[in-house]
Amino acid sequence: MKKSLAGVLIMGSVMAALTGCTKKGTDSSSANYANTSETNSSKSSETGTFTVGFDQDFPPMGFMGDDGEFTGFDLELAAETAKRMGLTIKYQPIAWDSKDMELKSGTIDCIWNGFTMNGREEGYAWSEPYMENDQVFVVREDSGISKISDLSGKSVEVQADSSAEAALKDKPEITSSFLSYQAVPDYLTAMMDLESGATDAIAMDNVVASYQIKAAKKDFVILDDPITAEEYAVGFAKDNTKLRDEVQKTLDEIAADGTAKKISEKWFDKDITTIGKGQGEN
Repeated sequence: MKKSLAGVLIMGSVMAALTGCTKKGTDSSSANYANTSETNSSKSSETGTFTVGFDQDFPPMGFMGDDGEFTGFDLELAAETAKRMGLTIKYQPIAWDSKDMELKSGTIDCIWNGFTMNGREEGYAWSEPYMENDQVFVVREDSGISKISDLSGKSVEVQADSSAEAALKDKPEITSSFLSYQAVPDYLTAMMDLESGATDAIAMDNVVASYQIKAAKKDFVILDDPITAEEYAVGFAKDNTKLRDEVQKTLDEIAADGTAKKISEKWFDKDITTIGKGQGEN
């Protein structure tokens, strides 16, 4: 993504850079920001805007489409939320390592782009989880790799500062078996390396991997055994519970009338949202 979705691998495009919002592991910089709720919530009401911070390189959750406009599941859900709240949606691309500064300064009202809450529970005011996700391994279809133990003696890549990297830090019994284990700047690099044979596997988000494999029509497969399970939610400044509660109320309404299901089916061909549902009922 960082360019047009069609500009890289699907039709010469879809494997867009895929950076950023997979950077969902525990961030040391996310631990503390207090006393921002009044500033941020009043900012939205005064300006009439709802500013969503996101990494523009993370299809299908948020990215730049072929028409040069921002699009994606999360951004569409955020736009519907803003509309029902009587606010104008504003998409604000951010550098992922600056997300806390952007949130604290009030430049953005929230982080909404495949943002994993696991490991960050105390750092933000969170909406309820709206989607489940796994961190998984992606391999070439003809690789002969069918389970995690088959990765012993193989080369593996992961995006730097991603949830997958964070998850694998807790799995030394897996990583110690790899021939090599390398963090790369983005998933465009990793996908190209996998296709060329420069690496044997990629650790990444299941939601994103599934979408990319289908869209780009690549001969890649996802191993059945996940590395770890996680949940996506909307992150607000820690004390900005007022805006968080308003957004949550609206999300509940969007789920109740079937709109969330409709948006999910548009992007994933099925309803994979968990708003108002017990786990495993999506």
